[in-house]
Amino acid sequence: MPNPILPLWEYIPDGEPRVFGDRVYLYGSHDRVGCEAFCDYKLKVWSAPLDDLNNWVCHGDSFRTKDGGERPADTPWTRNECYAPDVIEKDGKYYLYAYIVGSKGAVGVSDKPEGPFELLGQYRYDESIKVGDDGIFNDAGVLVDDDGRVYVYYGFEGSNMNELDPTDMHSVLPDSHMRPVMPDDESVPVERRFYEASSPRKINGRYYLIYSPRKGSRLAYAIAESPRGPFEYKGYIIDNGVDYPGGNNHGSVANINGQWYVFYHRMTNNTIMSRRACVERIEILEDGTIPPVEMTSLGFEESLDPYKTVPAEIACVLKGGCFVTEKDIFTRVITNITEGAVIGYKYFDFGEDYTGDSLTLAVKVRGMGMRSHVRVLIDGEDGEEVGQLEIGLADGVYKCKIKNITGRHSLFFKTYHGVEGWVKPQFDPKCMFELEYLTVMK
Repeated sequence: MPNPILPLWEYIPDGEPRVFGDRVYLYGSHDRVGCEAFCDYKLKVWSAPLDDLNNWVCHGDSFRTKDGGERPADTPWTRNECYAPDVIEKDGKYYLYAYIVGSKGAVGVSDKPEGPFELLGQYRYDESIKVGDDGIFNDAGVLVDDDGRVYVYYGFEGSNMNELDPTDMHSVLPDSHMRPVMPDDESVPVERRFYEASSPRKINGRYYLIYSPRKGSRLAYAIAESPRGPFEYKGYIIDNGVDYPGGNNHGSVANINGQWYVFYHRMTNNTIMSRRACVERIEILEDGTIPPVEMTSLGFEESLDPYKTVPAEIACVLKGGCFVTEKDIFTRVITNITEGAVIGYKYFDFGEDYTGDSLTLAVKVRGMGMRSHVRVLIDGEDGEEVGQLEIGLADGVYKCKIKNITGRHSLFFKTYHGVEGWVKPQFDPKCMFELEYLTVMK
C-alpha cells in the first residue's frame, strides 16, 4: 500500500501504531475534510493483518465525545473535540487514552484492541497529587514497562510524566510527577525543544520519547536508560515539510514482521487540518539511533509499479504552490499547478526486461483552458530529462514518448508554459491543469 496508506478518503493524523496479536492497529485523531478546526468528536480504529499490509480495515467509531450515528457520547462532562489517542494492553485488557480539548483526558477500556472502548473515567487524582499541563494530559502516550509499572507522558510546550496505578490504569500515583522529561530551557536549540505529541517506546532496553519539537515539521526523538530519564535528544526521524506543504507532525514507530517503520502524517487540501496517515521504513542502529528518512510515495511497498494506474495524489514532492485536494470522496487531484511547479514520486521499478527504444507516458488531467508543457525527469527535479509532455486546453488523457527506463528511479514533473517570443503570458500564477492519474505503457 503506497502513501497515504489508508483509503484515500480517510483522514487519520497523529497515528499511534501498535502490534497486537497478528494485526497492526493504527490509532489516531480523525480530521474532517474542508474543516477549519483540527480533529473531530470521534476516534476511529484501522487495522491490517501482519501478512497483508495492503488490506486495511476500518473498525468504526471507537470513542465519541458527541452523539453520532448509533453511538451516544462517551463523555458526560464535555462535548469538545478529542485528539491524539494511544492504546496499550495490560493483563488482557486494552486501554484507550484520549486528549480532549480544554478538559481532563478520558480513559477507556475494551476486551478487544479495536474497541469500542467503555469509559473508565478521567484521570483520577486529588489536589495533593501533582500533575502537569493543568491536568489536561495533552497528547498522552503510555508505556507499560516490563515490570508492570505504567507511565504516561504528555504535555503542550513542556514535557511531563506521571506514573499510573497499574491496578486501575487511570489513577495517578503520588510523588510521580516529572517535568521536564527532557531538557527544555532557553539553552536548548528551538528545533530540539519539546512542543507536543509524546509517544514513548521501549526498544532493545532503551526508552524512547518521540515528539514534535517547537520549530519545524519534524518527528524528533530522545533516548534514556530509565523511564524517568534523563532523556537525551538524538535527532529527528522524518520531516513532513521537505519539498512538500508542511505542518505539524505526530506519530511513532512500530516493528512489523522484523522491519521498523515510522508512522506520520502529511497535509492535503491546502490546510494543516486535513492530514493523512503515511509510513516509511526506518533502521534502528546498534547504538539506538535512527537515521533520518525521506518522505516517499512507497508506504509499505519496496517499489511502485509504473505500469499500473497511479493516483497523482501519492506524490511525495509538491513544490511551487501545488497541493493535493479532495473534489469528492472518489476524486483527489493535484491542483494549483502553476509555472515552475515540481511534482515528484519516489520510487518506481521500471524493470529490466523491456528492450524497446521508448516508453509511453500517459496522464489524465482536468484542463484549465491553457496549453502548458511538462518536463519529465528521473532521479530528481534536476535529474535526467527523459521526455516532454504537452497538456492541452481540455480534460483528457495526454501522452508522450519517454526514453526507455530500466531499474528503480524517482519520477519528476516540472511545468512551464512553453510560450516563445516577446509576448509574456499574462496568466501567471493561474492553475495550468489539475493532475488525476498517470501511467507508463510499453
